[in-house]
Amino acid sequence: MEVQSLVAWNLRKLRVERGVSQDDLAYAADIERAYVGRLEQGMRNPTVVTLDKLAKALGIHISALFREPSPDEQVPETLQAGRKRQQPKRAKG
Repeated sequence: MEVQSLVAWNLRKLRVERGVSQDDLAYAADIERAYVGRLEQGMRNPTVVTLDKLAKALGIHISALFREPSPDEQVPETLQAGRKRQQPKRAKG
């Protein structure tokens, strides 16, 4: 498995296992939600800094994003759609 696909597979698996939405993960890692989606699809190459942010947001060591899955492991289904986290409103001024 190429490294981009490996990171994508592990990111989605770990996020879904923890019941964390892409929105919540993006918010916790301080990155764009669409970027999380592209990473999980293997469409983007994240920097080491981004991988570190994601790992910290998931409460894992960064090395978990590079774990080779066993042949019988399957990627979890997506989480059920729900309400997006409400972003704090900024004061006008």
